[in-house]
Amino acid sequence: MPLVSHHRTSPSPPPSSTSTPIPSYTPKPVKPQKPTPTPPYSRRILLLILALSIISLVIGIAGVSFSFYALRRPRPPPVFRCGRTVDTFRAFYLASGLRKPGDGGNGGLATATDRPKLLGLVGIQTGFESSDRRAAIRNTWLASDPDGLSRLEQATGLSFRFVIGQSKDATKMARLQKEVDEYKDFMLIDVEEEYLKLPYKMLAYFKAAFELFEAEYYVKADDDIYLRPDRLATLLAKERKQSLTYIGCMKKGPVITDPKLKWYEKSGHLIGNEYFLHAYGPIYILSAEVVASLATARNNSLRMFSNEDVTIGSWMLAMNVHHEDNRAICDPRCTPTSIAVWDIPKCSGLCHPVTRIRELHKIDMCSKSPTLPPDDD
Repeated sequence: MPLVSHHRTSPSPPPSSTSTPIPSYTPKPVKPQKPTPTPPYSRRILLLILALSIISLVIGIAGVSFSFYALRRPRPPPVFRCGRTVDTFRAFYLASGLRKPGDGGNGGLATATDRPKLLGLVGIQTGFESSDRRAAIRNTWLASDPDGLSRLEQATGLSFRFVIGQSKDATKMARLQKEVDEYKDFMLIDVEEEYLKLPYKMLAYFKAAFELFEAEYYVKADDDIYLRPDRLATLLAKERKQSLTYIGCMKKGPVITDPKLKWYEKSGHLIGNEYFLHAYGPIYILSAEVVASLATARNNSLRMFSNEDVTIGSWMLAMNVHHEDNRAICDPRCTPTSIAVWDIPKCSGLCHPVTRIRELHKIDMCSKSPTLPPDDD
């Protein structure tokens, strides 16, 4: 027999109706929460963001409008500069939209990057106290207005500019600007205008001239000589075998070592008792390859002597140029072959230049004689 007996468990009886009912769960109604008030500092941030967005939008619209205007408006004419050097003549023609007389189109000045091709550039060295000399020159052997300068360039292949440096004197600069505005025939170079610093001015002139013009020759002339542009052009047009050429009235002479005397040479001990061959200062000419070498030289790599003509002559010796001696550019009187007239050797230029320039121009041999001397029968 089994030790454990199995019995069926009776099911529990259903609960009677008298039993205590089980309560059902009913959630409490949720009360609507009040919105949390925004702190004052958050409102300020929102207003700031909104203000910045509006400002950015306005700036963006203004930028787009300005860009559109800049693209549509005509570009201002370029000013022909090399550093602070300005060619006032070329700037005037482009600013006015005029063509140079006798030119078929752009006048050789198509863009700001062009270097006009010339037979020669003549830089007439002048100063702030020399307005009367410039007036005498304009009224005699040079033109007195831009159209006249253009016609002279067309006839000779030469461009002429009065070359002058800078001054700290505001009055001098203001007077010069009035003259520039009237005649437009200046090259304003970035160097202090001072007689004792002429070698520095010459280097600055040749550097600027080379940057602004593509000339076969670069001429340095003083504002106290009488010049025949037509004969100068004939001289420069001459065929030469040497590309490195230095043209002038060549000279030698004793080195002045006494500080009390004119033409004192502070560095005379480097030269010796006698100067090397070099050209007189009132006018001389350098070929394009010579000026190209000067234009690329560092300013402090070239020795500066007290006298400008000696300084240039020393550079020419170092560059192994061909010295071409031509007495027609230092003639003391007008002749059928004279190119430049000045009172050699009494004065470095014409004595009393304002009066003498006008007097010489009244002489037919000076101003009206043929470019080339007549053939002898």
